[in-house]
Amino acid sequence: MSKKATNTWNRGIFLALVKLFHFIAAVQFIYSIFYDWTYVYVPEKAIKHNRTTFGGKFKYLTFLDAIIQATYFIIALLNDVAGTNEVVLKSSKVPLIRKFKDYFFAAFAFPVAFNVGITFWGLYAVDRELVFPKAIDAFFPNWLNHIMHTNIMIFIVLELFTSFRLYPSRKAGLAGLSIFMAAYLGWLHVIKYKSNIWVYPILEVLNLPQRLVFFALSLVFSIGLYIFGEFFNEQIWVKEIKQATKHESKKAH
Repeated sequence: MSKKATNTWNRGIFLALVKLFHFIAAVQFIYSIFYDWTYVYVPEKAIKHNRTTFGGKFKYLTFLDAIIQATYFIIALLNDVAGTNEVVLKSSKVPLIRKFKDYFFAAFAFPVAFNVGITFWGLYAVDRELVFPKAIDAFFPNWLNHIMHTNIMIFIVLELFTSFRLYPSRKAGLAGLSIFMAAYLGWLHVIKYKSNIWVYPILEVLNLPQRLVFFALSLVFSIGLYIFGEFFNEQIWVKEIKQATKHESKKAH
């Protein structure tokens, strides 16, 4: 078998594995959403702090992020079938599904996953009662906790390494992320207004100035995660980007 044929064969196997990875990821997050929505119920008396039913599970960023991850990997799977994962440096040369996938990853899937994961485990390490009271363990399975707070980061990093993406302009990407985060912070205040209860226990122990700082830092942190994802992506694919640039340069001449 020639070297070219071998490379083509290896490439075919790799792309098949990427499709399998996207399928497993999509099924995992879809099932976690279904299970959480259908079976997870924490009785009022099980935890100390007050809660509200207003907003349902959609008041939790963890649940919204699971939807984001499921949506992203469904889009990625559709792109595997109807789009392309090739290294292309101009968005005008890729199908619409690929453009949407790349933007969705950059603006939502990567930064929100790391925001949820880092914030959750960071607060958990300081005082788990502020974010995930021990009493909830009896009602919220450990495997589900890890899918929604750990696997979100693991799978999105694996995606970063296995599929090339062209990041949108920083202005466009940050606009989408900022609108989403601002909308969520606004949603938290709507819930507070309707029920007089903060969604997260940590907000109950902060005074107004501290909450303002907390919300501001949340936005800044999200923006930082976007920039980190953009930088990380460039470093991982630097070799392929150079080769594609060189190829484009030759075609131009």
